Amino acid sequence: MHDIKYIRDHPDAFDAALERCGEPPVAGKIIQLDKKLREEIVALEADQASSNTISQSIASTMSQGGDASDLKAKGSSLKQKTQTGQDQVRDSRKTLNDFLLEIRNLPHDSVPDGEEEADNPVLREVGEKPSFDFEAKEHFDLGEALGLMDFEAAARMSGARFTILKGGLARLERALGQFMINLALEAGYEEVSTPSLVREDALIGTGQMPKFEDDLFQTKDGYFLIPTSEVTLSNLHRETILAEEDLPIRYAALTPCYRAEAGSAGKDTRGMIRQHQFSKVELVTIATPEDSLEELERKTKAAEEVLKLLKLPYRVVELCTGDLGFSARKTYDIEVWLPGQGRYREISSCSDCGDFQARRMNMRCRKKDQKQTRFPHTLNGSALAAGRCLVAVIENCQQADGSIAVPGILSPYMGGLKKIGKA
Repeated sequence: MHDIKYIRDHPDAFDAALERCGEPPVAGKIIQLDKKLREEIVALEADQASSNTISQSIASTMSQGGDASDLKAKGSSLKQKTQTGQDQVRDSRKTLNDFLLEIRNLPHDSVPDGEEEADNPVLREVGEKPSFDFEAKEHFDLGEALGLMDFEAAARMSGARFTILKGGLARLERALGQFMINLALEAGYEEVSTPSLVREDALIGTGQMPKFEDDLFQTKDGYFLIPTSEVTLSNLHRETILAEEDLPIRYAALTPCYRAEAGSAGKDTRGMIRQHQFSKVELVTIATPEDSLEELERKTKAAEEVLKLLKLPYRVVELCTGDLGFSARKTYDIEVWLPGQGRYREISSCSDCGDFQARRMNMRCRKKDQKQTRFPHTLNGSALAAGRCLVAVIENCQQADGSIAVPGILSPYMGGLKKIGKA
């Protein structure tokens, strides 16, 4: 959500920021809707004041034994007019709010300009890409050959974009989740177990709705499966006032995530890169406006640490204006090297959302001994997506005989297992 006062005072700057993301100008329409609403509020308040005055006059006239019939008729007419005015204000406020909810966040000034993914600058590359004396295979070929990855059985019971893992690979995915959540705790995040089902308001708060409803799974009774625990963790303090001395608040959760992958027809149809269901460790921070950019750097480093300890090569890119997500004002993507595909693929996205989500959730903060409140900043990031991390381990740690070497840091989570072989 956006600050309507800022739009009134800086319409050109607001439109210019949207234009950097390839969006059309909207400040004029917002100001028009806002002006209409404010005029209706002024008219309603005037009618309410007149109605109160007439009510007092009726009471005074009747107490003196006078005839108040004309006053009562006028009061009745004003009451109907007031009710109509209340309906108009409610409808106009909803129209304005609904329009604002569809407008993406504004990019931070430091975000590089660009139109698409290809324009994202690479900030750093870390680790050496593995060199094999055999032809590297993709994860699904390796997993199926081991008898530990079954797409056909998953399709029979659930359809496309689902996977069944068995034996060592199932254990490896579980180990990765446990390993990553433990690292999050070491980095100062508090572990939280959250629901997998939420109501519409929670998704509106973080920006998944109303614009991206098609990418969500909805139950018959109005609940939605979470696309990420960013939704649940960020909404923990919705409609509350936080003490600024308690910030930053850092939360972490390992949860299943569900995405309809609307618009992804034909993309990554084989394997585990783009699934309807996957596990992910999510890191969410609530910070003061002054600290949010520093928290973004901290969060990104926490996600990078996972890959460093697993000894997986990766790079960090900064998203340009044309590739930024709807709720983000600044984002770093971490892309892991997949030798089977011969390219980097996104495994984490760390974003600073500014006060955009806090406004939508009506989450505020206040300094000690002050009455005035303000909106904190929210940040989120994957550390990491367990399924994609599993893919990266399989492809980077593949052996000539088709087995998978278990990264040393994960061996204790695997009961000392050092290699995953054929079932």
